[in-house]
Amino acid sequence: MMESTFSFLENLSKNNTREWFQNHKKQYTASHNEMIEFADKLLSEVRKHDVIETPTGKKSLNRIYRDIRFKKDKTPYKTHWGGGIYRAGAERRGSYYYHIGPDSSFVMGGFFGPNAQDLLHLRNQISQFADPLREVIESKNFKRHFGNLLGTKLKTSPRGFEKDHPDIDLLRYKQFIVRKDFSKKEVFAPAFPQKMSNTFKEMRPFLDCMTEMLTTDLNGISLV
Repeated sequence: MMESTFSFLENLSKNNTREWFQNHKKQYTASHNEMIEFADKLLSEVRKHDVIETPTGKKSLNRIYRDIRFKKDKTPYKTHWGGGIYRAGAERRGSYYYHIGPDSSFVMGGFFGPNAQDLLHLRNQISQFADPLREVIESKNFKRHFGNLLGTKLKTSPRGFEKDHPDIDLLRYKQFIVRKDFSKKEVFAPAFPQKMSNTFKEMRPFLDCMTEMLTTDLNGISLV
């Protein structure tokens, strides 16, 4: 699986024009159908361990067309496939993302763009008691699968928080993301949807910890 998709994407990266794309619509369609099949299998696997609102694999896939309106890079097409799988309900926060391409294939999960209210709430929770989050991201299992917590950070302390706060390293985060990369050999393996799903499952302690912070007040009372 994925061989035709990788072949199409590699050729697209060398010929990223509308004319080439129109002349190779059959290859695009074959790749798109292959990715829909993959996404359906992945979604089926993820539903075994989480409650998901994304209705179908096809719905999880992002379009291959780039929005170039405000970009210096005017190439019209992405040279990878990607998609998002969203957890259902206010009591299940965070989301999953997958990225498949000849240059890199990986999964990510977490909180990619928390709004100002959620971000302040997370910072207040971390400021008061960061131990649960630290226990997760410093655990051997987390380190083995994901390495370190990722995401954009402030260069200094956020407004309202002391720069010498003991948890200032966590308070500076504006995103809270984890990532795991896969080799081509792993991507081409028949059981790759299960492997990717299992990686999403390994994110659950992190997602559940962050969800707990987002869905309770500073006294631990539920907000949902």
